[in-house]
Amino acid sequence: MLVHKFVEGNKPKMVLMHGLLTPWQVWTPQITAFKEQYNIYAVALNAHTAEAASEFVSVPAEAEEIVQYFKTENIDTIDVLCGISLGGKIAHQIWKSGKLNIHNLIMDGTPLVACPRFAINIMINNYKDIIHKSQARDKKIIKSFKKNFLPEKYLDSYLKIADFMTDNSMENIINSIFADGKIEGVKNQSRILFIHGTKGNEILSKKSANLMKKYYPITEIVCFKGDTHCYKAIYEPEKWIATVEKFLKNN
Repeated sequence: MLVHKFVEGNKPKMVLMHGLLTPWQVWTPQITAFKEQYNIYAVALNAHTAEAASEFVSVPAEAEEIVQYFKTENIDTIDVLCGISLGGKIAHQIWKSGKLNIHNLIMDGTPLVACPRFAINIMINNYKDIIHKSQARDKKIIKSFKKNFLPEKYLDSYLKIADFMTDNSMENIINSIFADGKIEGVKNQSRILFIHGTKGNEILSKKSANLMKKYYPITEIVCFKGDTHCYKAIYEPEKWIATVEKFLKNN
């Protein structure tokens, strides 16, 4: 795990955590938009570090490593903790641990509910296949990446992390992200924003958002109808930024 800091002076702190097979650089528009108001910490999760190989163990282990990083930095309060997909799952784990004081928790496309075992096994095999073909620079996978996964400008950053990704890390990520985790019972007064779309596997995100609203009525839900997984955050960041700015200004 590595943390890329955009820090100047004494400002509120914003932490950004990316999703599966997504380089931290996807946060570039958000960093540009928020860096005048916040000191920003963009986390490159384990198994997603382009500088050197690293292994992903589990969501709780990743959350604990991030907590300890901030403790070492003598930081115990995070004003905005934000994660998309896998990053949102880790953000939720940090929040419910209570080890850091979180003022605002923002999750986008975050699965907080269990997924059937057969579906998890299919996803593991599919993602392994994607990684193996990416490492081999398979032309069809590269073409598909540009069309369906991330904007082309992030391709080189993606390939750097793909080259270090192991089967073991991929298995640990998928098993951990779709494991059922306790949602209720957290005694925390954080403001919560849950963003999700409506297409594909966003059905799990929608269910997770509704459960958060059930147990924490303070939760605000924003649904982008017709969007696939984390689409606004990655493909239309200006609209995502406007949504988050509105939420934060209403504090």
